[in-house]
Amino acid sequence: MNADTIVRGGVGSRYTGAVLRVERHGTPVFERAYGAVDAEGGAPVDVTTRFDLASLTKVFVAALALAGVSAGLFALDESASRILTEWRGTAHEPITPRMLLAHTAGLQSGADYRTLFGENVERFALARDLVAAPGERVVYSDLGFISLGVLLARAYGSSLAFAFDELAERVGWNETAFVTRPFECERFPATECDVWRGRVRGVVHDEKAYLMNGVAGHAGLFGTARDVALLADAFLAVANGRASRADTSAFDPSLASEALREHGSDPVLRRGLGWALKTSDENSCGALMDRSTFGHTGFTGTCVWADPTRDLSIVLLTNAVYYGRRDLRDLRAAVCDACVEAFG
Repeated sequence: MNADTIVRGGVGSRYTGAVLRVERHGTPVFERAYGAVDAEGGAPVDVTTRFDLASLTKVFVAALALAGVSAGLFALDESASRILTEWRGTAHEPITPRMLLAHTAGLQSGADYRTLFGENVERFALARDLVAAPGERVVYSDLGFISLGVLLARAYGSSLAFAFDELAERVGWNETAFVTRPFECERFPATECDVWRGRVRGVVHDEKAYLMNGVAGHAGLFGTARDVALLADAFLAVANGRASRADTSAFDPSLASEALREHGSDPVLRRGLGWALKTSDENSCGALMDRSTFGHTGFTGTCVWADPTRDLSIVLLTNAVYYGRRDLRDLRAAVCDACVEAFG
């Protein structure tokens, strides 16, 4: 079964809308939109539709961190406490930006949003007790990337959203940004209907990011498949020694290569800097993509996977949480396998 048929078959049961984009050698070879922004007669999805990227935010924020390192704002292996002064003299002091990017800082994974009402979520993330010694093991952590977002805002001397917008303009991510208030709601794919907010659309689905006014290191970006593919291409281009369509002058090429190297060993997903690295054929990139493949998934139903050996990237954006919190791994893997067979 080809990828187009697989994605089309999920409309109305796995998500209301989707965009699939495939690139080879930095050139689009397939892009198609499917379905609508909701199941109640909403507008059709097109290839310019901006989806809630959920945890794909992490890889964009990781790119902002690498740009900060390239600019000399901080070093990967210095103590983050130089900037996050709250960590001085605590168990957190050995944590480095590299550890935050690789999910090896030992920070707790997350927190039930119902415990966060009335809290300053940034302060909450910075103050949580560690669950592992810094550098000891991988603990995939939203709190770690919330902390990274605080570090970046302070290092850049601005808000995280403003620092990201400046880099996005430079690189060419023209349709990706944090959404801090309901905006053109009818054009955004709707996500979950919850007892707290009702049907969520036009604002971030992730509850912690929502409590942070939509701007966080772990979630909050809305963007297009084209921009996600351009992010992947910035790293694929370095891996393959070619030019990228993105303006990559903000990143030292050696740092881009470093981001694709294993920095945290984990039986489920090895960790680069921001990126997840294929670890087994059970990963959502499927069985056919090479072990060097890097990518990430987002809870709302988004993913990107890029295979350096084939110079191939696959972006699938959906609003799968519209129909509940069902795992999308099987569909993602089937799409990736079909794309490799067709284009790889």
